[in-house]
Amino acid sequence: CVCFQLYGYCYQDSNDIPDTLTTITELGSPLEMIQLLQTSWEDRFRICLSLVRLLHYLAHSPLGSVTLLDFRPRQFVIVDGELKVTDLDDASIEESSCTSNSDCFMEFPARNFTLPCSVEGRCQSMNEKRNLYNAYRFFFTYLLPHSAPSSLRPLLDKIVNATGNQNKHVICTEYLALELSPSPSVSSEFTQKCVKSANTHKSDSFYRRVPEAFIPDENYRCWPSYHHKGCLLSVFDVNEAFEICDSYSQCKAFVLTNQTTWTGRQLVFFKMASNHIVPDPDKITYVKVTD
Repeated sequence: CVCFQLYGYCYQDSNDIPDTLTTITELGSPLEMIQLLQTSWEDRFRICLSLVRLLHYLAHSPLGSVTLLDFRPRQFVIVDGELKVTDLDDASIEESSCTSNSDCFMEFPARNFTLPCSVEGRCQSMNEKRNLYNAYRFFFTYLLPHSAPSSLRPLLDKIVNATGNQNKHVICTEYLALELSPSPSVSSEFTQKCVKSANTHKSDSFYRRVPEAFIPDENYRCWPSYHHKGCLLSVFDVNEAFEICDSYSQCKAFVLTNQTTWTGRQLVFFKMASNHIVPDPDKITYVKVTD
């Protein structure tokens, strides 16, 4: 569901407050862009995917193409990591009427667009393209490129630029069409491509593998981290963990957990020492033996 789920409502007409309608909806968190930029790229990527689903639904709703006239972050909330729209007061299904292309002028702070006027006297795809550009200027341009995996940056730049240029064909072929399957599988080719960072494969000889072991202390902070008091990151495989540990001067060991993110990437604790190792059947520790 791309919109806030309605659990119930109550209509009350009293002398004090006439025509009162109370709604009961699911609980969501307000969307704070600064806070989102401090989360992992994977979480922001998930929000962008849910926004893509919303754009597709608005363009092909049972009522026709719907535009959100007030398409800003304050109109959305986060529910279980997904973006949902909460305020539909400013939604419209009316496509602007026109007699020529000049009547189909869309003006935004950074740039303007002129759309073709159809033979029926309606501006072609104006609702859809208004939503698309607002998604670009309020969401995609901030959430997608920032701290993205290096292997994905060319593709993400292409998507962001295509969104800003209203090139719907590029967006559909590179992004939308890949997400419109019933649900993305963590084993799918698309997900694997989008969660695997470019990394060089390093030899296991630089690390000593200690099965069923954990380092409870020796934490250091890194960004972005899934743990506010330590360095907990997601990796595609152990080779990426080698690369990350080698990139931090304070990293002397890391611990593979049995936990994964929503895309299937494995969560790994990176440690600044390995002086105290304790048994743990659900984890594997790698200790750096040479620099």
